[in-house]
Order: sequence, then structure tokens, then C-alpha cells
Amino acid sequence: MSLDKIVSISGKPGLYHLRAQTRTGFIAESLTDGKKMPVGLRHNVSVLSEISIYTLDGETPLREVFAKIAEKENGGKAIDHKGSKDDLEAYFFQILPNFDEDRVYASDIKKVIQWYNLLQENDLLPAQKAEEPVAEEPKEKPAAKAAPKGEKAKPAATKAAPKSSSAKKGGTAKSTAARKK
Repeated sequence: MSLDKIVSISGKPGLYHLRAQTRTGFIAESLTDGKKMPVGLRHNVSVLSEISIYTLDGETPLREVFAKIAEKENGGKAIDHKGSKDDLEAYFFQILPNFDEDRVYASDIKKVIQWYNLLQENDLLPAQKAEEPVAEEPKEKPAAKAAPKGEKAKPAATKAAPKSSSAKKGGTAKSTAARKK
């Protein structure tokens, strides 16, 4: 399963699985106790697939961090998230040796380990695949679209030409040149 449907809701402990969309939000099911609750616009929600950990080289997506923990633990549980700050940081250095100590706090490490254990317990960790980077094709200019029968085709959108630097407010370049004579 991917992390696209797993969310963290600020002010609520644990992780939640998105179950259904409603008119005013969505229904989330707790991974810890299985209770369902409505989540509205006033809640601050973070999707796990969008979270990254700061490193000295940039950012590492959370799914990659989970994959490294799973590799280290052979798919088993990680250390207890309630351990001391020094133990948690030492463990995290083994997993992600280049994480940015100035921007990744002990509370962040605690959350990542707690989330990993919760996902592992519920068998929701993303499958480990060797992802190959996909080369993007260069974007082409939009072509004129074929019009339905009986209508004229619309030309592709073009950029407007920049205004002449000699044009002044309230006139065009031609009228300004004519006034100077």
C-alpha cells in the first residue's frame, strides 16, 4: 500500500487511513484503535507521502526513510520511540547518516519511528520496489485543437509581445513620436 491514503492529523495521536470523502471533508479511520471520525476543514492534515526529512544534501522522502528502517530491521519493528533522545538520534544516524541535526529534532525522529512501527504493525508499509527515474519528455507548444464539425479551429495560445520602451502612459509609441515633431 502507498502512503497516499495515510495521514497525520494535528492534535490527534497516531495515524489515520482515509476511508471516504464527504461534502465537508473526509472520514478517517484510526490505525491504533480502528475508530472512524469525520475530519473537516479546521483540522491540519499531513499526508505521509508528502513528508520529507531534511538532510545535508536536500530532502529525503519519508517512504525512503521507512524503506531504510525496514531494511535495517529486516521488515520487523524498530526501536521503541519512547527511548532517550541520544538513543533515538544514534539509531537515526544508522538509518539516515546525513540527516540535518539542526532542522530535524528529537520529536521528529520520535514521530518517524512511531509511525514506522504503527505502519509495520498494521502491515501498511509501502512495497519496496527499485524505482527507476523516468526521463521527462520536453514540453511541446500546444497545437491548435481540432474543432467539432461546423466550428472553426482555434489557434494555439501565444505570448503577447512586450510593450515598446518608448511608449508612455496614455499613448502608444507612434503617438509619442508624432508629438515630438
